[in-house]
Amino acid sequence: MLHMEYVRNVNCNYERILLEEKPNGKLYQYCILGRGEIGGLLPCSLRYIDGSAYLYYDITSRQNISHLYSNRCITREWLTDFVWSLKRIQQELQRFLLDIRNILWYPEQIFQDLESNIFSFVYVPYYRGEPSFIKLVEFWVEHIDYSDEELVECVYRMYEKIERNGEVYLQARIFEDAECLENRKEDVGFTGLTDSVTGGIQTERDGTSGEMDTHDIQTEDVIHKTVTGEKKGIWGLLGGKKKKDKKLREDYQRSMQRAMTGYAVAEETPYTDETYGQTVYVEEDVDVVDRIHRLCTPEGKLLGSLEVPMLSVGKKKGEVDLALQDSSVSRIHARVTNECGTVYLEDLNSTNGTFRNSIRLHPYEKQRLDEGDEIRFGNVVLIFR
Repeated sequence: MLHMEYVRNVNCNYERILLEEKPNGKLYQYCILGRGEIGGLLPCSLRYIDGSAYLYYDITSRQNISHLYSNRCITREWLTDFVWSLKRIQQELQRFLLDIRNILWYPEQIFQDLESNIFSFVYVPYYRGEPSFIKLVEFWVEHIDYSDEELVECVYRMYEKIERNGEVYLQARIFEDAECLENRKEDVGFTGLTDSVTGGIQTERDGTSGEMDTHDIQTEDVIHKTVTGEKKGIWGLLGGKKKKDKKLREDYQRSMQRAMTGYAVAEETPYTDETYGQTVYVEEDVDVVDRIHRLCTPEGKLLGSLEVPMLSVGKKKGEVDLALQDSSVSRIHARVTNECGTVYLEDLNSTNGTFRNSIRLHPYEKQRLDEGDEIRFGNVVLIFR
C-alpha cells in the first residue's frame, strides 16, 4: 500500500510517495525517470528526508481528473483524447524499456494540464501493486455523458473486457475500441480494426506488444456475438449486473441533479386514497436564511453564496462557479463545500495558493471554515460569512 501526500516546496507543488524500503537509486528505472525526458510521465525525483526515501512528482499547474470531473460529465471527445494519450505513453515506455504496469491508473493519480489539456501519469519504478486500471474504467462508468449512447455502450464494453481479461486489454484492444468510438457510421462495430485514427496519429500493428492469447480472442468473439447478434442494449452488456446497473443509473441521475440544482432528486412517494389531497403542515424554519453562507469582499460586497453543496472558484469562466478575474488566481483554484452544515475550504493544486487566515493550505488540503474567516485566493481576499 503506497502512502501518498501533497506538499509544497518553494514555488512548486508535489505529490510525494513514501517508499517502504530505501531503493538503489542507481538502478535503471530510477535513473531514467530522474532524467525527466519521458513524455507523458510526471517529472519525478528520488529524495531522502530524515532517513526515509520519497518519490517527488511535480504536479504544479495540473489537476487530477478525479477533482476535474467530480461534478462534470466525461464526453466522447475527452475519452478519445485520453485513450490516445495512453497509446502515446505506451509507445514512450516501450522506447525507454519501461513497464506500463508500473503506472498508477487511479483517477486521483492522473493529471491534466488545463492550458494544454495534456495528460500526465505517475510512474513508480519496480512497483508491483494491485492492478488499478479497472478503477479508472469504473470512474468512467460513473461520470460519462449518459446522453451519448455510443459512448455509454463503448465504456461498458471496455469495463466488461478489462474485468474479464485483466490489464492485457489495456495493451491490446482498448485502442481499437476507441477508434470505433470516433467512427460514427452505424454499420461499424466496436471490434473493427483500422490502421489510422482521427488527428493523424498512426498506430502500430506489429503484433509484438501485449497480444491476447487464444482464450482472450475467444472471449472477444463471445462478446462480439452477444452485442452484434442479439443486440441486447447497453444495459444488457454486463449480464447479471442489471440490478446494479439500474441503481447506478439512478444514482448518477440524482448526482447530476444535485450538481446542477443543489438539491437531490426526491424519491417518489406512493399515495393512497386516504392520504391523497391532504396538506401536511411544514413548520417554517426562521433560521434557514442565516444558514446560507456567503463569500464577500472585505468591503461587504457579495460575490458568492453557498446555496448549493459546492462552489468552485477560479478564473476560467464556464469551468467554475465563481470566476475571479485576477492573474494570481488559477484557472481552477479552489472550492468551498457544504457537508451536512459544515463548510470546508479546499485548495485544488493552485499555483499561488489558497489561504485561510493567512495560513496556506497544502494542495488538495481541506480545512473547516468558521464565521468571519479570511480567505485568500492568490491575491484576492474574501471574507466567509
